[in-house]
Amino acid sequence: MCVFCFPTSAVIPLHDHPGMTVFSKVLYGSLHVKAYDWVEPAQIRESKGPSSFPVRLAKLAVDKVLAAPCDTTVLYPMSGGNLHCFTALAPCAVLDILSPPYREAAGRKCTYYHDYPYSTFSARNGAGIINGKEEDYAWLAEIETPDDLYMRQGKYAGPAIQA
Repeated sequence: MCVFCFPTSAVIPLHDHPGMTVFSKVLYGSLHVKAYDWVEPAQIRESKGPSSFPVRLAKLAVDKVLAAPCDTTVLYPMSGGNLHCFTALAPCAVLDILSPPYREAAGRKCTYYHDYPYSTFSARNGAGIINGKEEDYAWLAEIETPDDLYMRQGKYAGPAIQA
């Protein structure tokens, strides 16, 4: 369980929650959420050029603004926008409950991605798209943890929480 506190324009870059269910609640303020789910079966391409890298096709699941008060959102392991990014539109706070939590030894490592428009790596317009339009799809490439990502941790000092 964690609370992310954002100043205006702060970003948590596109990342995943492998094998996890995530409950998120905007406590105050507003933020833009852009989220994807992997297309199954997996469609993988190799980029061209001197530094080729694999990209995988994902379908846009969420692209909207959440402003408190609003409903709790749920991301499931395979649906609901398990790969997502947040951009604060105003100072805000988001409560996240992850189950199970990140644990690298169990294969639940946080991976960051860059999203490319569908047309970037597609030979033919719309090839491989079953539902929707090209704008509903993107190619995602794994990236290193962004250098400018900084998350300060704090220790909870409130009353004991019983589960």
